[in-house]
Amino acid sequence: FRLVSEQFSQSPQKLSFYSWYGSARLFHFRVPPDTVLLRWLLQVSQGSGPTCTNVEITVYFRYGAPPVINPLGTSFPANTSVQPSFLIKMLQSNASVNISHPAPGDWFVVAHLPPSSQKIEVKVRRAAFQGWVAGPIGARIHLLRAELALGSAALPPTPGLPGPAPHRPDSGPDPPHLLSFLPQGFVPTCAYVFQPDMLVVRVVEVSVLEPDVPLPQTLLSHPSYLKIFVPKYTQELRLELQGCVSNGSLGCPVRLTVGSATLPSNFQKVLTCTGPTQACRLLLPSPPWDRWLQVTAKSLAGPRVSVAFSTVAALTACRPWSGNFQHLLQGSLNQSCNTSTGLLSPSPSYQDVGGNSVLGGGPFCLMSYPVMREDMDVVSVRFRPLDRDWVLVQSDMPSVMRLHLNMGMDSGGSLTISLWANKSVLANNTWVVVCVNAASPFLSFNTSLNCTTAFFQGYPLSLSASSRKATLIVPYPEADNWYLSLQLLCPERPEECEKASVLVETTLYLVPCLNDCGPYGQCLLLRRHGYLYAGCSCKAGWRGWSCTDNSTAQTVAQQRVAALLLTLSNLVFLAPIAISVHRSLLVEASVYAYTMFFSTFYHACDQPGEAVLCILSYDTLQYCDFLGSGVSIWVTILCMARLKAALKYVLFLLGTLVFAMSLQLDRRGVWNMLGPCLFAFVVMVTMWVYRCGHRRHCYPTSWQRWVFYLLPGISMATVAIAIYTCMITSDNYYYTHSIWHMLLAGSAVFLLPPRDKHAEPWVCSKKLTCHYQICKNHREELYTVT
Repeated sequence: FRLVSEQFSQSPQKLSFYSWYGSARLFHFRVPPDTVLLRWLLQVSQGSGPTCTNVEITVYFRYGAPPVINPLGTSFPANTSVQPSFLIKMLQSNASVNISHPAPGDWFVVAHLPPSSQKIEVKVRRAAFQGWVAGPIGARIHLLRAELALGSAALPPTPGLPGPAPHRPDSGPDPPHLLSFLPQGFVPTCAYVFQPDMLVVRVVEVSVLEPDVPLPQTLLSHPSYLKIFVPKYTQELRLELQGCVSNGSLGCPVRLTVGSATLPSNFQKVLTCTGPTQACRLLLPSPPWDRWLQVTAKSLAGPRVSVAFSTVAALTACRPWSGNFQHLLQGSLNQSCNTSTGLLSPSPSYQDVGGNSVLGGGPFCLMSYPVMREDMDVVSVRFRPLDRDWVLVQSDMPSVMRLHLNMGMDSGGSLTISLWANKSVLANNTWVVVCVNAASPFLSFNTSLNCTTAFFQGYPLSLSASSRKATLIVPYPEADNWYLSLQLLCPERPEECEKASVLVETTLYLVPCLNDCGPYGQCLLLRRHGYLYAGCSCKAGWRGWSCTDNSTAQTVAQQRVAALLLTLSNLVFLAPIAISVHRSLLVEASVYAYTMFFSTFYHACDQPGEAVLCILSYDTLQYCDFLGSGVSIWVTILCMARLKAALKYVLFLLGTLVFAMSLQLDRRGVWNMLGPCLFAFVVMVTMWVYRCGHRRHCYPTSWQRWVFYLLPGISMATVAIAIYTCMITSDNYYYTHSIWHMLLAGSAVFLLPPRDKHAEPWVCSKKLTCHYQICKNHREELYTVT
């Protein structure tokens, strides 16, 4: 044989502190076939700023689907089966992970920093990618790259699937919006960049082991690599070493490794032949169907010792009976119901397909029910048996359904299996035992109930008279063919099950998020290059994989108090509105009124849980709130500069247009708001310095103006900025941001300039009664300027 090496790499990603699955960074690789060694080279680099410290990085590995992780230790929904994750922890140094004989196909790597602190930090750069995709149901789905911050549109519930989520506005509230769009401080955070490289060593020429054909092998210092193809409906695979001779002796120092390594669980089978016998065997029940199986033979003898043997593979075929209802239930009108046992008595036409029936020389070992796959949306699939929603279950052989989950992105959702048996057809002493497996079905119900196949530990379920419903949820199922096996058992009196059957209704579907993350979460569709996967972003203190962990959840009363604080605190803007009208500053008053209105209803729509009110789409309210906040600061500073009316209004308009453009480009950029405000501040300082030099006196000239107005206003604005950039956390956001509203409006009250000495209060209301006077004064002003 000949070995070749290949290396694969992906672009590095900036790591984030973990808060939900979207804050972890996902890498997707494909391992080629016939790979004998896989090595992950993990590289971490960090910035050199003063804020950079040694931080522990957690890296997860999984075959077939993204890793299911739980760094926060939250609870999963009921009936959810989660396997422990394979992970390593590393500091800012390179590391490597080696895997021998890895399974070919999709491998996933996920990395993140420790769980995030409660402090809301600044976002210093823009998201790398945003895109919109029109779904088949006409809804827009916001795609996020795995490296994005939070914030996206909600994934709409898939129509027709059970358990729809409660109704929400079209662009409903999302706590990531509530926290991540805050302008972020002036000290850049440390950047931790992670990049995994994949190095593989594969065999170019692999010997093919054909069934029932001995393959001679001779081992010296190098192992021998074989592979055998396992077709569908293989019930059993038997590998045997025959005629093993080591330097003329009868010993057989050979280790046979069958199967590929997977993570987090590894089900490789190892056969060690060291005894004096010339033949040793390995029996594999229910091997993976329709794929190549790797076999590695390695000599355990010393160096320069040759070992000769022959490898023989034998396949035991399983003859399926097609469970097409049109054929099975031809005699359904004549089918009777056994009321004494509560089981259905099969029709004579169905009794012919029992375990003793022979068609072409072999017995049937399973009842195969064809399943139709119906794609509903992105990562949304419904499976249902043809013609019916139920499956006929017997005791002599299992009923098997195959679920096609090998379409690439099927591993990015949650597989949900719900079974239900009618109480009237299920007796007290009977059980319907169910196994859910990947790659091959479990068929040995008569000998074991552990649901273990050759290389997969299945998920067991059961139905009885006392428990007629069973549900299984598998988050991020492996991309493979999944099999649902059902068989009827009577532990106490087996004779009652010989000629009986039970109808089991099935509900099988793949959804992006279970129950659309519930009322306290939002299902977000994430993207890493061309791979899509879903995750739940929780709010109102709810946590967990599907936002079902209420250990830190807010009560309804707390949610209402938070909503009232954030909305009613905007009423403080009534004070600057009244002051502006009193001083004939109508444009400023209009801007403050605009800000008060949209800030109130934006925060009413931005609330989690039940206290939500959206009069417009969420994105529209958010844009108007950000625009009003920036323009309010802009007009307040320019008003303090005391410019001429024409120049002031021109700058008002130009600043508003600049804010509108910058917020459209990047709503989260700190300089989009800070830049125009600094320009306005420079204009104000320039005008004040000019007046000081022109009048040869400090401006403003009155000490009362400085002591009772400017200093209190500047102090309130300074405290507001400090709270806004440094003190807000996810826990105190509701009252600290409310204080920010009040301080911002209060500072405008003190900082607005006084009215002209010759102007009367509320003069605008008096001028509105005489339109001729307004026109006459305007002409006089133009004439004077000319």
